Amino acid sequence: MNRIESIFSSGRESGRKLLMPFVCGGSPSLDDMRETLPALAEAGASIIEVGIPFSDPIADGPVIAEAMHHALESGVTPRSVMDVVASVRSSLSAGVVAMTSVSIVERMGRDRFVGMLADSGFDGVIFPDAPLEEAGPLAHAAAGRGLTTSLLVAPTTPVERAKQICDECTGFVYVLARAGITGESGGGPTRAIRERIEALRSVTHLPLAVGFGIGSPEHVRTVVSPEAGDADAAIVGTALVRRMNDAGPGNAANAAAAFCSELASGLV
Repeated sequence: MNRIESIFSSGRESGRKLLMPFVCGGSPSLDDMRETLPALAEAGASIIEVGIPFSDPIADGPVIAEAMHHALESGVTPRSVMDVVASVRSSLSAGVVAMTSVSIVERMGRDRFVGMLADSGFDGVIFPDAPLEEAGPLAHAAAGRGLTTSLLVAPTTPVERAKQICDECTGFVYVLARAGITGESGGGPTRAIRERIEALRSVTHLPLAVGFGIGSPEHVRTVVSPEAGDADAAIVGTALVRRMNDAGPGNAANAAAAFCSELASGLV
């Protein structure tokens, strides 16, 4: 059993819901990232998403897009992000998944890229812009190196197609709480997410992690509590990246840990 699968399995057995923060690789700096990953794990993160900086983010709002632009301007590369994960992996309790554009994977070569991820200590990969029709080879390459593969299911995705997307996933399915781009605006998730989770439960047994627009303990509670969303995990990106950016180099890890602890209070 892969680490991601084990973490979710343990959570389900104990009735514990998970927190999955997202950080932009190399933002505010690679040194900050090195300090932030273990700090998040100690503050309550079960799985950490690490975004591989990309020049043309597909669904990221201005906060994450700016962080990625800053990282790229600072010379951050996929390899340098992987090197940071490798440097802390042995002391890191949380699972780590990469979020990366398919264009980066294809440019570097599928087998080479997932091999580099696995060798660096990543446990899985999210392909946010992978069309269902092209996801099979990506999932196969990842599985060959023991990595889970997660794809995105939008609120507008028909259940029949959502089943096909879920069938290509391993580890967990990334469920969008809303359409559009990442960000803290829009009032956060509503209790209507419960209907979406129930519909997806009917077509997959994989854990469901909900993201987009989640930025407070109350949002986390809405997503994961049995009385509301009843998802397996809540994903928080923009709100965390903004706090890290505002804190700046040298202070980002402390800001991230403090916010993660606050978010964890919303878990049930």
